[in-house]
Amino acid sequence: MSNHDASAIHPTAVIDPRARIGAGVQVGAYAVIGAEVEVGDNTRIGPHCLIEGPTRIGRDNVFHGHAAIGGDPQDKKYRGERVALEIGDGNSIREFVTINRGTGEGGGITRLGNRNWILAYSHIAHDCIVGDDCVFSNNATLAGHVTVGSHVILSGFSGVHQFCRVGDHAFIGMGAFVNGDVPPFLMIAQEKYARPRGINAEGLKRRGFDATRLAAIKRAYRALYMGEAKLDEAKLELAEIAAGSGDVRAFLDFIDAGERPLLR
Repeated sequence: MSNHDASAIHPTAVIDPRARIGAGVQVGAYAVIGAEVEVGDNTRIGPHCLIEGPTRIGRDNVFHGHAAIGGDPQDKKYRGERVALEIGDGNSIREFVTINRGTGEGGGITRLGNRNWILAYSHIAHDCIVGDDCVFSNNATLAGHVTVGSHVILSGFSGVHQFCRVGDHAFIGMGAFVNGDVPPFLMIAQEKYARPRGINAEGLKRRGFDATRLAAIKRAYRALYMGEAKLDEAKLELAEIAAGSGDVRAFLDFIDAGERPLLR
């Protein structure tokens, strides 16, 4: 990586000599960057941030003040084995966000994709995989081993149970606690534990889904959630719809791949 511009590093910042800092990186007052941290070009690290390694951060990210990135996993089974965190490009990480490295038993790595907005006090735990273009509102929390697709919105104070999956384009409402898999396109609202409340139609329209695609997704939703059919019976109807809809095929594939109960 390129040599960093010393003038962009605040004199009170502490950077381990084994860290690799790219060109154009800015580091604020009292920030601490540990060993085995790589920071890509033009990334900005705000005051009082702590970044521990092994952590690899891409380019054009912004870390606001007091973010704690790459810390040890909060897992009693962790015994100090070498585990890592990977963060892509163009993410905005707001104040007091915490993102932990993986665990030896969970694959050894936590990953955050590109262009995500992770708002203040949110937490991404060990071994989580988060896609691209997601928004985690304030205090949104992922337990360990959670997989989140792309274009997902987690509203404020929402939480996802360990090992659960959240599919692409889903919307998790404020304060909803998710303890099962959320298929793509769904909108989830609070009622003790989260329950389906229709598809995320407005978000899909904003992303260019036309009326034909939306109609197929709505039909799939009705088959799975609004009738009296058992899951196996509903999946047969989904398979018929999927013959003419790639979106419903993705919906059905997501269900088939699940290891936890489907929210229904």
